[in-house]
Amino acid sequence: MNYAASLATVVVLAFFFPLLVRLASGFGVSRSLSASTLAVLLTFIAASSLIRFQVTRFRHSTTRLDAARAQVAQQPDLPRAYFVDGEHLASMLLRLGRRREAADVIDRYAQLGGAREAEITALREALARAERRRREN
Repeated sequence: MNYAASLATVVVLAFFFPLLVRLASGFGVSRSLSASTLAVLLTFIAASSLIRFQVTRFRHSTTRLDAARAQVAQQPDLPRAYFVDGEHLASMLLRLGRRREAADVIDRYAQLGGAREAEITALREALARAERRRREN
C-alpha cells in the first residue's frame, strides 16, 4: 500500500467512524465495542506510520552510504571524497553498526596526506565508544 492509499484510508475512516458508531448503536452494538474498534484501528495506523518512517529513514541512510562509497571508489586519494553532506563515511557506518568496516575506512582515511588529524582522532574516538557499547551489551 502506498502513502496516498494509506492517507485515503485514514481520511475515510475518520469521516465515516461517527456515522458507523451511530448506525451500530441503532442495531444494538455498544459504544465500548465501537471505541475498542477505533482503538485497534488507531493502533494499526500508528504502527504502520512508525514502520514507514523507519524504513524511509533507513533507505535515506543507505542511499547516502552508497553515495559516499561511490565517491571514495572514484577518488580514493582525495580526503573530501570521504564526506557526504558534511558527514564522514566512517560515521555513517558506525551509526549503522558496521564497526569493522568503519575501522577500515578510518585507517585508509588516516593514511591520506590531506586528512586532518582532528577528524581522524574524532573518528577513532567514535569507534572506541562504539566498541565499548558493544562490549557492555
